[in-house]
Amino acid sequence: MARIETSLENDIGTIVLNDPAKRNALSAALISELLAALLSFEEQHVRVVVLRAPAGATTWSAGHDVHELPTNGRDPMTYNDPLRRAIRQIQEYPGAVIALVEGGVWGGACELAMACDMILAADTATFALTPARLGVPYDIVGAMNLMQSVSLPVIKEMLFRAHSMSAAEAREHGIVNRVVPPEALEAALSEVAGDILRNSPLVVALLKQEFDAISGARPLGAGTFERIQMIRRRIYDSEDYREGIRAFFDKREPKFVGR
Repeated sequence: MARIETSLENDIGTIVLNDPAKRNALSAALISELLAALLSFEEQHVRVVVLRAPAGATTWSAGHDVHELPTNGRDPMTYNDPLRRAIRQIQEYPGAVIALVEGGVWGGACELAMACDMILAADTATFALTPARLGVPYDIVGAMNLMQSVSLPVIKEMLFRAHSMSAAEAREHGIVNRVVPPEALEAALSEVAGDILRNSPLVVALLKQEFDAISGARPLGAGTFERIQMIRRRIYDSEDYREGIRAFFDKREPKFVGR
């Protein structure tokens, strides 16, 4: 069964996350289809790509598929992790990628949406970065990606509290470009995409690569990187990590003890 749907009209390619049984969780299977769709649009020189859930969805994406998280202490967030690959492909796509958001955006799906060049959101949308609630250590590349989208104090609050942020709050903090009622989303998308399509695709592609290169130009020493990786490995070996996963499946609040 296909987990995404695609369409192409007037040089706008649309990718619909459509795995309702898993609330569009970013499973390896769904992301594999997403990567294939992005590659297909790139080969067709599609200038604007829209990433969305079905109209009226209550969940844009539930983030990482928790069923695929390891229970043996292995770090899943490697360079070739499906989510890392999807975000790199969005960042490297030679055209504008717009996240059209209705419903809740959870965990790793926030990073996926923020990796897009713009976010247009319904006023009912919410955003929540939840790794701390699960006891899952976020990786350093993901942290850097989030910092490219919003200020450090805001990212810290989102990650430390793991609370939902409303679309209006996300707009206030510069995470979201526009917030409109759900019934006005399509019109907002048409306006933004239409403006992009009237401009030089070569310049848009260049600007995207320039911004990505400049915003990612943060030096990180080898010693600092290794220290962070050591802490992340310690978390994957901890009882708190196992408790977070158990609590998720038991549908209860986790009881973290710090070891």
